[in-house]
Amino acid sequence: MTANTLNIIKIGGNVIDNSENLYHFLKDFKDLDGYKILVHGGGKIATQVSESLGIEARMIDGRRITDVETLRVVTMVYGGLVNKNIVAQLQRFGTNAIGLTGADGNLIKARKRPVKTIDYGFVGDLFDGSINSTGIASLLQAGFTPVFSALTHDGEGQLLNTNADTIASALAVAMSGLFETTLIYCFEKKGVLMDVNDDESVIREIDPARYEDLKIQQIIHSGMLPKLDNAFTAIACGVKAVVIGRSDDLGNIRENKPFGTRLSKNT
Repeated sequence: MTANTLNIIKIGGNVIDNSENLYHFLKDFKDLDGYKILVHGGGKIATQVSESLGIEARMIDGRRITDVETLRVVTMVYGGLVNKNIVAQLQRFGTNAIGLTGADGNLIKARKRPVKTIDYGFVGDLFDGSINSTGIASLLQAGFTPVFSALTHDGEGQLLNTNADTIASALAVAMSGLFETTLIYCFEKKGVLMDVNDDESVIREIDPARYEDLKIQQIIHSGMLPKLDNAFTAIACGVKAVVIGRSDDLGNIRENKPFGTRLSKNT
């Protein structure tokens, strides 16, 4: 890897909710070469804290409705409890991490989602120009490893709950103008599978042509489609590659072993 290489890694609840999984993931994360950025949500912790405070967690199609009370909870959990725990662990491993929301350094701005059929409350949608790429680059070049929670701001003093996958993708697109950027999504499977019932049937590489074939054969369908559509959109916008794999296997990258499914313009 060169000094101009950047890995942006998004982790999900399967890592955050399990302290042992998180410990091993962060050990592998700190060993990655080049610049790196970590993006996380809050897993089930925000729901648990909401319930302990007597605040009902409301979800529609897997998306959290963020009213005033819920925004307070996700700010405490995402920007506080989860973020600072990750930062402290990375400092333990010798990685000089800095925990951030989008409001810090004016690094990620968003717009409150307009009400259509559903009022999602204080949820942010990103737009062209949301990412302050030069500000983030200055942190990287100063020796910091940014750890972004899933919170942005609107520039008018309002924090907004924002999808962590979307933040990771927008960061990758914006930073690809300054670095050779790879976006890595860590989730519970080893990658995109030929057979959803066989965890070993990982498809190692997919380019746009093969993606179309896999869709026609209905090997890739339903929940995986939006992930891959977004991935190929990011690649079309300048991201070198998008990799989807299991957090437990992240160390394979440094050891030059197969890791997940790699999506790129050309295989």
